[in-house]
Amino acid sequence: MTDTSRDEVSLRVLVYSNDTSTRGRVISALGTRPHPDLPRLDHVEVATSAAAIAHLDAGGIDLAILDGEAAPTGGLGLAKQLRDELDHCPPILVLIGRADDRWLADWSRADASVAHPIDPLTLRDTVNELLAGSRPHP
Repeated sequence: MTDTSRDEVSLRVLVYSNDTSTRGRVISALGTRPHPDLPRLDHVEVATSAAAIAHLDAGGIDLAILDGEAAPTGGLGLAKQLRDELDHCPPILVLIGRADDRWLADWSRADASVAHPIDPLTLRDTVNELLAGSRPHP
């Protein structure tokens, strides 16, 4: 007998970047099942901060991945805005320009950060930890 109840559940991951290739790299690194103990991922791609805010304000997003290098609104400022304005904000992962920018991720009140260029294994591990409910350690 196969357990299909797990396949019916999914987690919604918002991926924000004005750069199509950045969104593609994130989605490709994560796939639809980054860990066997977690439900399937459904990716919500957005290219503008207005679209990201609308999706997050509507609810139903389990994790937000925000590109700190996005323009005109960077993911770090957007993360700070979301933390300040949303009553129920999902975990936020920011993609930072370089590892030394981790202090900016802390300022933005993001739950985790991953530096560009995106290492698929680091991104997947960080996302798995956030979705499992534990904060990753730098």
